[in-house]
Amino acid sequence: MASNGHRGVEPPLLTDRDPPAVKIVNPAGRAPYLFIGDHAGNVIPSSLQSLGLRESDLRRHIAWDIGVDGLGVALAEACDATFVRQTYSRLVVDCNRDPGAMDAMPAISDATIVSGNVALSPEDRAARVAAVHEPYQRAIADTLSRRDGAGQETILISLHSFTPALADGTPRPWEIGVLHDGGDPSFALALLARLRREPDLTVGDNAPYRMDAVDYTVPRHAYASRRLYAELEIRQDLLGDALAQLRWTTLLVDVLSTALQDVAGPITDPGFDRDRQRSGR
Repeated sequence: MASNGHRGVEPPLLTDRDPPAVKIVNPAGRAPYLFIGDHAGNVIPSSLQSLGLRESDLRRHIAWDIGVDGLGVALAEACDATFVRQTYSRLVVDCNRDPGAMDAMPAISDATIVSGNVALSPEDRAARVAAVHEPYQRAIADTLSRRDGAGQETILISLHSFTPALADGTPRPWEIGVLHDGGDPSFALALLARLRREPDLTVGDNAPYRMDAVDYTVPRHAYASRRLYAELEIRQDLLGDALAQLRWTTLLVDVLSTALQDVAGPITDPGFDRDRQRSGR
């Protein structure tokens, strides 16, 4: 799109050819969970010309959290829950980073040069934050505010995935990790304990990543309000297709409900149907 002839007026980052920055699946969900996907999408705005990357790069873990979109949709359907997911690649702007952090728009990711992120101006960075980062964060805040106003209990569940091995080939033994830090971590810890009762799972406690000052979304929306939360990391080779995502959905809907009972007693929310969850429908 042209700049309309005025010097210094830049074309918008997103045009009418680009999808919205955020998608909300099942916005009227009645279950006591709000699932979010900071890195669920891998779209690049048309104005950024793929950031100089190959199509194969955009299917790699550097561009998104593989499998999270399908898992989030399946969980929303199984639980009658809401899923708020980011459309654009984490390489455009990482929505789980402070927008002012340099690694929010990395010039190198896992040894791959992202030429479209080299030497970004302050105006370039501000445009990405305004078009992608803040609409996503605002959608989460608005959803929580609406549910709080309606008296709906809401636990924030952030969905992520991780590579099976480090760049040097060191394998990661965990199938799933539960991340937690400040605010009220009681639900995350109860979920961790429930997952550790599963005989076939190796479960990470703040592994393979720690939740710390680098994380942005959960701290922003859960810590000060003492909202219950958990951040889940699932290994990407276990999320590669719809069947694998359904297996995780079946497991998670059960452990989520039992963990909630551990911290809050029996669930009375009318949207939370245990039999419906276990059936996956």
